[in-house]
Amino acid sequence: MSLLLTLYGAGSLLVLAWMAHRLVRAPRDVPLWSVTGLIACWAAAYPFGLAADRNEVFLELAPMTSRLVQHVLVLAAVNCMVSFYLFSTLEPHRARNRAAWYGLALLAGVAALTAATAATPDGVRTRDHTVTSVAAFYVTADLYLAAGFALGWLWTRRYARIAEPRLARGLRITSFGMAAIVVADALFVPAVLMRWAGGGRADESLDTAGAAETTLGWFGAVFFLLPGIVLILVGVTYPAAVMRLAALRVWWRHLRAYRRLEPLWTALHRHFPEDALHRVPVRPWRDALSLRGVHRRYYRRVIECRDGLVRVSPYLAALGGGAGTAAGGGLSGASPGELALRLREALRAHAEDRPVATAAVPVVVPDEGDLDADVRQLVSLSRALRSVRTAEPE
Repeated sequence: MSLLLTLYGAGSLLVLAWMAHRLVRAPRDVPLWSVTGLIACWAAAYPFGLAADRNEVFLELAPMTSRLVQHVLVLAAVNCMVSFYLFSTLEPHRARNRAAWYGLALLAGVAALTAATAATPDGVRTRDHTVTSVAAFYVTADLYLAAGFALGWLWTRRYARIAEPRLARGLRITSFGMAAIVVADALFVPAVLMRWAGGGRADESLDTAGAAETTLGWFGAVFFLLPGIVLILVGVTYPAAVMRLAALRVWWRHLRAYRRLEPLWTALHRHFPEDALHRVPVRPWRDALSLRGVHRRYYRRVIECRDGLVRVSPYLAALGGGAGTAAGGGLSGASPGELALRLREALRAHAEDRPVATAAVPVVVPDEGDLDADVRQLVSLSRALRSVRTAEPE
Protein backbone atom coordinates (compact mmCIF):
# COMPACT_ATOMS: atom_id res chain seq x y z
CA MET A 1 0.00 0.00 0.00
CA SER A 2 2.79 2.44 0.86
CA LEU A 3 4.37 1.93 -2.56
CA LEU A 4 1.04 2.49 -4.30
CA LEU A 5 0.44 5.68 -2.32
CA THR A 6 3.89 6.94 -3.25
CA LEU A 7 3.27 6.20 -6.91
CA TYR A 8 -0.09 7.95 -6.67
CA GLY A 9 1.51 11.07 -5.22
CA ALA A 10 4.37 11.14 -7.72
CA GLY A 11 2.07 10.43 -10.65
CA SER A 12 -0.33 13.21 -9.61
CA LEU A 13 2.52 15.74 -9.46
CA LEU A 14 3.88 14.71 -12.85
CA VAL A 15 0.48 14.93 -14.51
CA LEU A 16 -0.15 18.26 -12.79
CA ALA A 17 3.07 19.66 -14.26
CA TRP A 18 2.00 18.44 -17.70
CA MET A 19 -1.46 20.02 -17.35
CA ALA A 20 0.06 23.31 -16.14
CA HIS A 21 2.22 23.36 -19.28
CA ARG A 22 -0.88 22.92 -21.42
CA LEU A 23 -2.69 25.67 -19.51
CA VAL A 24 0.06 28.13 -20.33
CA ARG A 25 -0.63 27.50 -24.01
CA ALA A 26 -4.45 27.65 -23.63
CA PRO A 27 -5.26 29.90 -20.64
CA ARG A 28 -8.89 30.48 -21.71
CA ASP A 29 -9.81 26.79 -21.97
CA VAL A 30 -12.32 26.31 -19.12
CA PRO A 31 -12.59 22.48 -19.45
CA LEU A 32 -8.79 22.31 -19.32
CA TRP A 33 -8.85 24.40 -16.14
CA SER A 34 -11.35 21.91 -14.69
CA VAL A 35 -9.14 18.90 -15.44
CA THR A 36 -6.12 20.74 -14.04
CA GLY A 37 -8.12 21.53 -10.91
CA LEU A 38 -8.98 17.84 -10.57
CA ILE A 39 -5.33 16.80 -10.73
CA ALA A 40 -4.22 19.71 -8.49
CA CYS A 41 -6.70 18.71 -5.78
CA TRP A 42 -5.50 15.11 -5.89
CA ALA A 43 -1.86 16.17 -5.72
CA ALA A 44 -2.50 18.62 -2.87
CA ALA A 45 -4.51 16.03 -0.91
CA TYR A 46 -1.64 13.54 -0.90
CA PRO A 47 0.59 15.05 1.85
CA PHE A 48 -2.39 15.74 4.13
CA GLY A 49 -3.61 12.16 3.76
CA LEU A 50 -0.11 10.83 4.43
CA ALA A 51 0.21 12.88 7.62
CA ALA A 52 -3.24 11.75 8.80
CA ASP A 53 -2.39 8.10 8.13
CA ARG A 54 0.76 8.45 10.24
CA ASN A 55 -1.16 10.32 12.95
CA GLU A 56 1.34 13.20 12.68
CA VAL A 57 0.98 16.95 12.98
CA PHE A 58 1.38 18.55 9.54
CA LEU A 59 1.62 22.31 9.01
CA GLU A 60 0.53 22.67 12.66
CA LEU A 61 -2.67 20.80 11.85
CA ALA A 62 -3.92 17.95 14.01
CA PRO A 63 -4.20 14.56 12.25
CA MET A 64 -8.00 14.71 12.06
CA THR A 65 -7.84 18.21 10.62
CA SER A 66 -5.37 16.98 7.99
CA ARG A 67 -7.85 14.23 7.19
CA LEU A 68 -10.55 16.88 6.76
CA VAL A 69 -8.37 18.93 4.41
CA GLN A 70 -7.54 15.79 2.41
CA HIS A 71 -11.18 14.87 1.90
CA VAL A 72 -12.30 18.43 1.16
CA LEU A 73 -9.73 18.50 -1.63
CA VAL A 74 -10.86 15.10 -2.91
CA LEU A 75 -14.51 16.21 -2.92
CA ALA A 76 -13.50 19.41 -4.71
CA ALA A 77 -11.74 17.24 -7.29
CA VAL A 78 -15.05 15.52 -7.99
CA ASN A 79 -16.68 18.90 -8.62
CA CYS A 80 -13.84 19.83 -10.98
CA MET A 81 -14.59 16.66 -12.91
CA VAL A 82 -18.27 17.58 -13.05
CA SER A 83 -17.36 21.09 -14.24
CA PHE A 84 -15.28 19.60 -17.04
CA TYR A 85 -18.31 17.81 -18.47
CA LEU A 86 -20.62 20.77 -17.95
CA PHE A 87 -18.40 23.30 -19.71
CA SER A 88 -17.52 20.79 -22.44
CA THR A 89 -21.11 20.08 -23.43
CA LEU A 90 -23.31 23.01 -22.41
CA GLU A 91 -23.44 26.67 -23.25
CA PRO A 92 -21.36 28.78 -20.82
CA HIS A 93 -24.43 30.29 -19.12
CA ARG A 94 -26.14 26.94 -18.53
CA ALA A 95 -22.84 25.35 -17.48
CA ARG A 96 -22.28 28.04 -14.83
CA ASN A 97 -25.79 27.58 -13.43
CA ARG A 98 -25.42 23.81 -13.23
CA ALA A 99 -21.96 24.13 -11.70
CA ALA A 100 -23.40 26.44 -9.04
CA TRP A 101 -25.90 23.76 -7.99
CA TYR A 102 -23.17 21.17 -7.74
CA GLY A 103 -21.18 23.71 -5.76
CA LEU A 104 -23.99 23.83 -3.20
CA ALA A 105 -23.80 20.04 -2.92
CA LEU A 106 -20.07 20.38 -2.30
CA LEU A 107 -20.67 22.94 0.45
CA ALA A 108 -23.17 20.59 2.10
CA GLY A 109 -20.69 17.74 1.99
CA VAL A 110 -17.89 19.90 3.38
CA ALA A 111 -20.17 21.10 6.18
CA ALA A 112 -20.99 17.51 7.12
CA LEU A 113 -17.31 16.55 7.16
CA THR A 114 -16.43 19.62 9.23
CA ALA A 115 -19.15 18.82 11.76
CA ALA A 116 -17.92 15.22 12.05
CA THR A 117 -14.35 16.45 12.53
CA ALA A 118 -15.42 18.92 15.23
CA ALA A 119 -17.31 16.14 17.04
CA THR A 120 -14.30 13.81 17.09
CA PRO A 121 -12.57 13.75 20.51
CA ASP A 122 -8.90 14.68 20.69
CA GLY A 123 -6.49 11.80 20.42
CA VAL A 124 -8.79 9.56 18.38
CA ARG A 125 -7.07 7.93 15.42
CA THR A 126 -8.28 9.26 12.09
CA ARG A 127 -9.12 5.73 10.97
CA ASP A 128 -10.89 4.54 14.11
CA HIS A 129 -14.26 3.70 12.63
CA THR A 130 -15.57 2.52 16.00
CA VAL A 131 -15.99 6.22 16.86
CA THR A 132 -19.35 7.43 15.54
CA SER A 133 -18.10 10.80 14.28
CA VAL A 134 -15.20 9.18 12.40
CA ALA A 135 -17.51 6.60 10.85
CA ALA A 136 -19.95 9.34 9.81
CA PHE A 137 -17.03 11.28 8.32
CA TYR A 138 -15.99 8.40 6.07
CA VAL A 139 -19.50 7.31 5.10
CA THR A 140 -20.35 10.87 4.03
CA ALA A 141 -17.16 11.24 1.99
CA ASP A 142 -17.46 7.82 0.37
CA LEU A 143 -21.10 8.32 -0.61
CA TYR A 144 -20.29 11.71 -2.14
CA LEU A 145 -17.38 10.25 -4.09
CA ALA A 146 -19.38 7.24 -5.25
CA ALA A 147 -22.21 9.47 -6.53
CA GLY A 148 -19.82 11.90 -8.23
CA PHE A 149 -17.75 9.27 -10.00
CA ALA A 150 -20.84 7.28 -11.00
CA LEU A 151 -22.15 10.43 -12.68
CA GLY A 152 -18.75 10.99 -14.28
CA TRP A 153 -18.70 7.39 -15.52
CA LEU A 154 -22.07 7.84 -17.26
CA TRP A 155 -20.96 11.05 -18.97
CA THR A 156 -17.60 9.63 -19.96
CA ARG A 157 -19.07 6.53 -21.58
CA ARG A 158 -21.65 8.66 -23.38
CA TYR A 159 -19.12 11.01 -24.93
CA ALA A 160 -16.65 8.25 -25.73
CA ARG A 161 -19.15 6.96 -28.32
CA ILE A 162 -19.10 10.19 -30.32
CA ALA A 163 -15.52 11.39 -29.80
CA GLU A 164 -12.76 11.01 -32.36
CA PRO A 165 -10.75 7.76 -31.94
CA ARG A 166 -7.78 9.10 -29.95
CA LEU A 167 -9.96 11.03 -27.50
CA ALA A 168 -12.43 8.13 -27.30
CA ARG A 169 -9.66 5.77 -26.14
CA GLY A 170 -8.64 8.24 -23.44
CA LEU A 171 -12.26 8.60 -22.30
CA ARG A 172 -12.72 4.83 -22.12
CA ILE A 173 -9.57 4.47 -20.01
CA THR A 174 -10.87 7.24 -17.74
CA SER A 175 -14.26 5.54 -17.46
CA PHE A 176 -12.61 2.31 -16.28
CA GLY A 177 -10.86 4.30 -13.56
CA MET A 178 -14.10 5.96 -12.49
CA ALA A 179 -15.90 2.63 -12.36
CA ALA A 180 -13.11 1.22 -10.18
CA ILE A 181 -13.42 4.16 -7.77
CA VAL A 182 -17.19 3.67 -7.55
CA VAL A 183 -16.64 0.00 -6.67
CA ALA A 184 -14.03 0.98 -4.09
CA ASP A 185 -16.39 3.44 -2.41
CA ALA A 186 -19.17 0.86 -2.52
CA LEU A 187 -16.86 -1.45 -0.53
CA PHE A 188 -15.68 1.28 1.84
CA VAL A 189 -19.16 2.18 3.10
CA PRO A 190 -20.09 -1.31 4.39
CA ALA A 191 -16.54 -1.78 5.65
CA VAL A 192 -16.85 1.38 7.77
CA LEU A 193 -20.32 0.44 9.01
CA MET A 194 -19.16 -3.07 9.91
CA ARG A 195 -16.26 -1.67 11.88
CA TRP A 196 -18.50 0.89 13.61
CA ALA A 197 -21.06 -1.80 14.54
CA GLY A 198 -18.33 -4.12 15.76
CA GLY A 199 -18.82 -6.61 12.98
CA GLY A 200 -15.37 -6.08 11.53
CA ARG A 201 -12.00 -5.74 13.20
CA ALA A 202 -8.96 -3.94 11.96
CA ASP A 203 -6.38 -6.26 10.54
CA GLU A 204 -3.06 -5.05 11.98
CA SER A 205 -1.12 -7.28 9.58
CA LEU A 206 -2.29 -5.22 6.62
CA ASP A 207 -0.54 -2.07 5.49
CA THR A 208 -3.79 -0.11 5.56
CA ALA A 209 -4.55 3.52 4.91
CA GLY A 210 -7.57 5.80 4.74
CA ALA A 211 -10.80 3.81 4.55
CA ALA A 212 -8.89 0.54 4.38
CA GLU A 213 -9.25 -0.16 8.12
CA THR A 214 -10.71 -3.62 7.54
CA THR A 215 -9.85 -6.42 5.16
CA LEU A 216 -12.79 -5.43 2.95
CA GLY A 217 -11.63 -1.82 2.93
CA TRP A 218 -8.03 -2.84 2.19
CA PHE A 219 -9.24 -4.94 -0.74
CA GLY A 220 -11.18 -1.99 -2.12
CA ALA A 221 -8.24 0.41 -1.75
CA VAL A 222 -5.59 -1.84 -3.28
CA PHE A 223 -7.57 -3.40 -6.13
CA PHE A 224 -9.96 -0.60 -7.03
CA LEU A 225 -9.26 2.84 -5.55
CA LEU A 226 -5.57 3.34 -6.32
CA PRO A 227 -5.67 1.54 -9.71
CA GLY A 228 -8.74 3.64 -10.54
CA ILE A 229 -6.85 6.86 -9.81
CA VAL A 230 -3.97 5.68 -11.99
CA LEU A 231 -6.34 4.85 -14.85
CA ILE A 232 -7.94 8.28 -14.64
CA LEU A 233 -4.53 9.95 -14.76
CA VAL A 234 -3.59 7.81 -17.76
CA GLY A 235 -6.87 8.53 -19.52
CA VAL A 236 -6.59 12.28 -18.97
CA THR A 237 -3.09 12.41 -20.46
CA TYR A 238 -3.57 9.77 -23.16
CA PRO A 239 -4.79 11.98 -26.08
CA ALA A 240 -2.04 14.56 -25.62
CA ALA A 241 0.60 11.89 -24.99
CA VAL A 242 -0.33 10.03 -28.19
CA MET A 243 -0.16 13.28 -30.11
CA ARG A 244 3.29 13.98 -28.69
CA LEU A 245 4.49 10.49 -29.58
CA ALA A 246 3.27 10.97 -33.14
CA ALA A 247 5.10 14.30 -33.29
CA LEU A 248 8.23 12.60 -31.95
CA ARG A 249 8.05 9.94 -34.67
CA VAL A 250 7.80 12.66 -37.33
CA TRP A 251 10.74 14.47 -35.73
CA TRP A 252 12.86 11.31 -35.78
CA ARG A 253 11.94 10.60 -39.43
CA HIS A 254 12.89 14.13 -40.42
CA LEU A 255 16.15 13.96 -38.51
CA ARG A 256 17.13 10.68 -40.23
CA ALA A 257 16.20 12.01 -43.66
CA TYR A 258 18.11 15.23 -43.00
CA ARG A 259 21.27 13.26 -42.23
CA ARG A 260 20.82 10.84 -45.13
CA LEU A 261 20.44 13.73 -47.58
CA GLU A 262 23.83 15.15 -46.57
CA PRO A 263 25.91 13.55 -49.41
CA LEU A 264 23.50 14.82 -52.09
CA TRP A 265 23.11 18.22 -50.47
CA THR A 266 26.88 18.63 -50.04
CA ALA A 267 27.55 17.81 -53.70
CA LEU A 268 24.87 20.18 -54.97
CA HIS A 269 25.57 22.97 -52.51
CA ARG A 270 29.23 22.99 -53.50
CA HIS A 271 28.24 23.81 -57.09
CA PHE A 272 25.15 25.92 -56.41
CA PRO A 273 25.79 27.81 -53.15
CA GLU A 274 23.47 30.59 -54.28
CA ASP A 275 20.50 28.26 -53.77
CA ALA A 276 21.09 28.09 -50.01
CA LEU A 277 18.15 29.36 -47.97
CA HIS A 278 20.01 31.46 -45.44
CA ARG A 279 18.29 32.10 -42.16
CA VAL A 280 20.13 32.74 -38.91
CA PRO A 281 18.12 31.73 -35.81
CA VAL A 282 17.67 34.35 -33.12
CA ARG A 283 18.83 31.84 -30.49
CA PRO A 284 21.17 29.31 -32.18
CA TRP A 285 21.55 26.99 -29.16
CA ARG A 286 17.82 26.85 -28.56
CA ASP A 287 17.26 26.26 -32.26
CA ALA A 288 19.73 23.36 -32.28
CA LEU A 289 17.95 21.62 -29.41
CA SER A 290 14.34 22.35 -30.38
CA LEU A 291 12.08 20.00 -32.30
CA ARG A 292 11.02 22.78 -34.66
CA GLY A 293 14.64 23.46 -35.55
CA VAL A 294 14.99 19.92 -36.93
CA HIS A 295 11.85 20.32 -39.05
CA ARG A 296 13.03 23.63 -40.48
CA ARG A 297 16.48 22.29 -41.37
CA TYR A 298 14.88 19.20 -42.92
CA TYR A 299 12.55 21.16 -45.20
CA ARG A 300 15.34 23.57 -46.13
CA ARG A 301 17.65 20.71 -47.11
CA VAL A 302 14.94 19.04 -49.20
CA ILE A 303 14.20 22.30 -51.05
CA GLU A 304 17.88 23.00 -51.64
CA CYS A 305 18.46 19.48 -52.99
CA ARG A 306 15.51 19.81 -55.32
CA ASP A 307 16.67 23.25 -56.53
CA GLY A 308 20.15 21.89 -57.17
CA LEU A 309 18.82 18.99 -59.20
CA VAL A 310 16.77 21.40 -61.32
CA ARG A 311 19.92 23.39 -62.07
CA VAL A 312 22.01 20.34 -62.98
CA SER A 313 19.22 18.57 -64.89
CA PRO A 314 20.18 20.00 -68.32
CA TYR A 315 23.63 18.43 -67.96
CA LEU A 316 22.05 15.14 -66.91
CA ALA A 317 19.82 15.26 -69.99
CA ALA A 318 22.83 15.93 -72.21
CA LEU A 319 24.46 12.80 -70.75
CA GLY A 320 21.33 10.73 -71.37
CA GLY A 321 20.22 10.68 -67.74
CA GLY A 322 17.54 13.31 -67.80
CA ALA A 323 14.74 13.70 -70.30
CA GLY A 324 14.22 10.09 -71.20
CA THR A 325 15.03 8.61 -67.80
CA ALA A 326 13.80 11.17 -65.36
CA ALA A 327 10.58 12.02 -67.09
CA GLY A 328 9.39 8.49 -66.61
CA GLY A 329 9.59 8.73 -62.85
CA GLY A 330 13.21 9.61 -62.12
CA LEU A 331 14.63 6.32 -60.88
CA SER A 332 12.30 4.05 -62.81
CA GLY A 333 14.54 3.92 -65.90
CA ALA A 334 17.90 4.11 -64.16
CA SER A 335 19.03 2.68 -60.88
CA PRO A 336 20.12 5.07 -58.13
CA GLY A 337 23.72 3.95 -58.65
CA GLU A 338 23.61 4.71 -62.38
CA LEU A 339 22.01 8.09 -61.80
CA ALA A 340 24.58 8.89 -59.12
CA LEU A 341 27.42 8.26 -61.60
CA ARG A 342 25.69 10.44 -64.19
CA LEU A 343 25.12 13.14 -61.58
CA ARG A 344 28.83 13.19 -60.81
CA GLU A 345 29.61 13.63 -64.50
CA ALA A 346 26.93 16.29 -64.83
CA LEU A 347 28.36 18.24 -61.91
CA ARG A 348 31.81 18.01 -63.48
CA ALA A 349 30.39 19.30 -66.77
CA HIS A 350 28.80 22.20 -64.94
CA ALA A 351 32.05 22.99 -63.17
CA GLU A 352 33.84 23.03 -66.55
CA ASP A 353 31.10 25.31 -67.91
CA ARG A 354 30.32 23.08 -70.85
CA PRO A 355 27.57 24.43 -73.08
CA VAL A 356 24.21 22.65 -73.03
CA ALA A 357 21.17 23.32 -75.16
CA THR A 358 18.68 21.26 -73.15
CA ALA A 359 16.26 23.01 -70.79
CA ALA A 360 15.62 21.81 -67.25
CA VAL A 361 13.96 18.41 -67.04
CA PRO A 362 12.42 16.43 -64.14
CA VAL A 363 14.91 14.38 -62.12
CA VAL A 364 13.98 11.66 -59.59
CA VAL A 365 10.32 12.65 -59.59
CA PRO A 366 8.18 10.07 -57.73
CA ASP A 367 4.96 8.62 -59.09
CA GLU A 368 3.17 9.77 -55.93
CA GLY A 369 2.58 13.47 -55.46
CA ASP A 370 3.41 13.82 -51.74
CA LEU A 371 6.53 15.19 -50.12
CA ASP A 372 7.45 11.95 -48.35
CA ALA A 373 7.67 10.09 -51.66
CA ASP A 374 9.83 12.87 -53.06
CA VAL A 375 12.16 12.66 -50.06
CA ARG A 376 12.45 8.89 -50.44
CA GLN A 377 13.68 9.36 -54.01
CA LEU A 378 16.17 11.99 -52.92
CA VAL A 379 17.44 9.79 -50.09
CA SER A 380 17.95 6.88 -52.51
CA LEU A 381 20.03 9.09 -54.76
CA SER A 382 21.97 10.46 -51.79
CA ARG A 383 22.80 6.94 -50.59
CA ALA A 384 23.99 6.03 -54.07
CA LEU A 385 26.24 9.08 -54.13
CA ARG A 386 27.80 8.01 -50.88
CA SER A 387 28.30 4.42 -52.07
CA VAL A 388 30.08 5.42 -55.29
CA ARG A 389 32.33 7.80 -53.33
CA THR A 390 31.70 10.79 -55.57
CA ALA A 391 34.83 12.78 -56.18
CA GLU A 392 33.90 16.39 -56.76
CA PRO A 393 36.17 18.60 -58.95
CA GLU A 394 38.07 21.40 -57.36
